[in-house]
Amino acid sequence: MRKIVFHLNCLEQGGAERVVTTLANQFAKDGDEILIATEWTAENEFAIDKRIRRVHVGLTKEQEKVSGRRQFFCRIRNLRAFLKKEKPDIVIAFAQKANYRALMATVFMKLPVIVSVRTNPYLHYVTRRDKLLIPLLYPRAAGNVFQTKGAKDFFAPKIQKKSRIILNPINDKYIGRPKPARRRQAVVQSGRLVDFKNQLMLLDAFAKVHEKHPDYKLEIYGGDSGDGTKELLEQSIAKHRAGEWILLLGASDELEKKLEDASLFAFSSDWEGLPNALMEAMALGLPVVATDCPCGGPATLIRDGENGLLVPIKDAEAMAAGILRLIEDRELAERLGDNARLIGQEANTEAICRQWKAYIEELCGK
Repeated sequence: MRKIVFHLNCLEQGGAERVVTTLANQFAKDGDEILIATEWTAENEFAIDKRIRRVHVGLTKEQEKVSGRRQFFCRIRNLRAFLKKEKPDIVIAFAQKANYRALMATVFMKLPVIVSVRTNPYLHYVTRRDKLLIPLLYPRAAGNVFQTKGAKDFFAPKIQKKSRIILNPINDKYIGRPKPARRRQAVVQSGRLVDFKNQLMLLDAFAKVHEKHPDYKLEIYGGDSGDGTKELLEQSIAKHRAGEWILLLGASDELEKKLEDASLFAFSSDWEGLPNALMEAMALGLPVVATDCPCGGPATLIRDGENGLLVPIKDAEAMAAGILRLIEDRELAERLGDNARLIGQEANTEAICRQWKAYIEELCGK
């Protein structure tokens, strides 16, 4: 059994945080000693197993008073002191800033670090700071975990060489649910209302669908990100006079029940890492039409025409055509949905945790 530290900003409900929580809970259940070192506590966080120790390694009240640059080094010093005290077997960092902190905090320490890239590096790893820190720090990592080949290809060959591509674990509640006897006349999507998910394009696409199939509704489940997207969506619904057939239904803890009997799932993002919402929809056996967005998340999951449909990003005409195809060819739609459901065999919690544990053991053995 290992003593494992996960390091990330917080456990607020989001993609990286959900993966960390899932892995940590499973490892603790298997008997490993698990610590989660976070920088702060958020309002709406994932629950963790009572056997896991959650430790604050962020700024103290005194450190919060110093300049931003000094705060950066205070965070690194705090993490380093924590790791020296706890002496874990390995550190697993999730997301950009946590990756940098973990690699800097462990300089001159014989402590393996796995860094995990959880977004599109072509968009988010391109600042002057990134161009300095990536070649300086990432070669120090014992291992690197990527979600897609596209994300892996962004980095230098020496970094790629010591890496793994590991999918996100799907919450088990989405796996193995019975196929519905009948499907509702509804197109669904789940995910935060945020600009890069481009729900505005989906609304424009569905307006075209509605012209041919006025009996269908579009249901979007997801909380407000606060970036103004919700307001823009409401304006678009008003413009299309679509208040009765385009519905913003907010966040839900029972998506497996809300989504499972819909006619299809539409994914409209301009970019993603590896979209959990798409994986969950596929595990439910929903026919899916998804934008082929960078850095390759949907293309990693979907074989076009076999277990889903891929369409270009930012293309309302193509999205509408994909939705219409699945509405009007139900034999194709059900075949795609049945094949999509098989992702649950590949990316269930046990299977993904097994891949992570194998990689951890390999690196600790070195």
